[in-house]
Amino acid sequence: MTITAKRMEVFRRYWPLLEQLVMKDIKLKYRRSFLGYLWSILNPLMIMGIMMLIFSNMFRFDIENYPVYLIIGQTIYNFVSESTNQAMWSITGNAALMKKTYVPKYIFTLSRITSSFVNMVFALGAMLIVFLICQVRFTIFMLFIPAILVQVYVFALGLGLFLAQGTVFFRDIQYIYSAFLTAWMYATPIFYPISQLPEGLAWLIKHVNPLYSYITQFRTIVLEASFPDGRLILYGMAMSLLMLGVGSWAFMKTQDKFILYI
Repeated sequence: MTITAKRMEVFRRYWPLLEQLVMKDIKLKYRRSFLGYLWSILNPLMIMGIMMLIFSNMFRFDIENYPVYLIIGQTIYNFVSESTNQAMWSITGNAALMKKTYVPKYIFTLSRITSSFVNMVFALGAMLIVFLICQVRFTIFMLFIPAILVQVYVFALGLGLFLAQGTVFFRDIQYIYSAFLTAWMYATPIFYPISQLPEGLAWLIKHVNPLYSYITQFRTIVLEASFPDGRLILYGMAMSLLMLGVGSWAFMKTQDKFILYI
């Protein structure tokens, strides 16, 4: 049996545990909440409303269907931010369990990314409400949206694995990453059009920031009712696979040392 086949067999064996961990994360998030899962819809709507009032009036962007434009960028960025922040502590937060029994360590990181992904799927209800209010035209191109979400998921998983293993050895990563997320938010055209930026900075964001690819693919389908540019799709897929490769490599290379630092 090859190494890949052995790893797949181990993954299949621990699939029930992954399901339990994901369900536990989701239930903990909404535990003792009066509205429960409805917050997945209400929260992004409230944040979108606040951001729309501030940015549309402050900067007066000439963007058609600005609420739709805003909630698409907000939803994707929030997923990457939340999931990777959760994944960062997935190893150190399960230290007690790892010291008692053998569990593939990546299962904990995978569960955090997956539970955040499920929360994002819930949040798509808020996006659908905005689409209906703004009278977005539903087209066959929207069938490609799940493929975009998979790209974002794979990218977040790779980044989450990288952060999780790094945090085991360097706790200061939490502060560095927090500052990075703030800069990343402003370097991503979430609430402003990229055309407002200087040409050089716009070029840099288009070619270095993967979130630009995912958000633009989504907006092209919804706001322009057309299929995204093939180069944009290939770039998004390449960045997802690259990040997954880097994250997986770093995680596998260091995982045997985790027990000494947790």
